[in-house]
Amino acid sequence: MRANYRSLKSLRTYSIPFTGLKLGRHEFDYEIGNAFFDEFEYSLVKKADLQCHIEMEKQETMLILDFTIKGNISLTCDKCLAEFQQPVDIHEQQIAKFSEEPVDQDEEVMTLTKNDHDINVAGLIYEYVNVAVPFISVCGDVGKTPWCDKDMLDRLNALSADNDQHDKDDPRWDALKNIK
Repeated sequence: MRANYRSLKSLRTYSIPFTGLKLGRHEFDYEIGNAFFDEFEYSLVKKADLQCHIEMEKQETMLILDFTIKGNISLTCDKCLAEFQQPVDIHEQQIAKFSEEPVDQDEEVMTLTKNDHDINVAGLIYEYVNVAVPFISVCGDVGKTPWCDKDMLDRLNALSADNDQHDKDDPRWDALKNIK
C-alpha cells in the first residue's frame, strides 16, 4: 500500500512531470539527506547522505523507472549502541502503466490515469532505502569502524555476568534443574 506523498510540500521536489516529455529516456538526479527522512514519522533512517539517479524511459503505454541510490546512511549498532555509517548501493525498477481502469494493486506496477501529469518518486525512494537497512545492524560488519565500542561491550558483559551469578545462587531454580 503506497501513501500519497503529493500533499507534503517539501516532497514535491521529487515529482517528475512526464506529460511534456518526449518518448525515450530521461534522467533525473536527487540528493537525499536528513531533511528528506524528517518528513517520514516512522523512518528507520534519520540521517543519510545519498545520491539518487533515476533513468526513466517514457513509452506510449508506460513509464519504466530505474533507480540507483548510493551513499551512506547513519545507523545505530544493535550491539554497542554506537552510531556508524552503513554504505548502500540500491538498484530497483518501477513500472507505471497508463490505464483508465485501476489494475490490481501490484508492488511492481503502478497505475497512472489521464488525470495524472506527474509521478512522485519520494515514496519509492523512501521505501527502497528503508528496505535496504539490515535487520540487525552491527558496526563491526561495516569494516570502516574498527569494531564495536569496547567500553560499552565490557559494561554489557559485566552486567550479564552479574545476572548469571544471581541465577546460579537463586534456590528457586534448583527444582527445575532436576526435571528431565
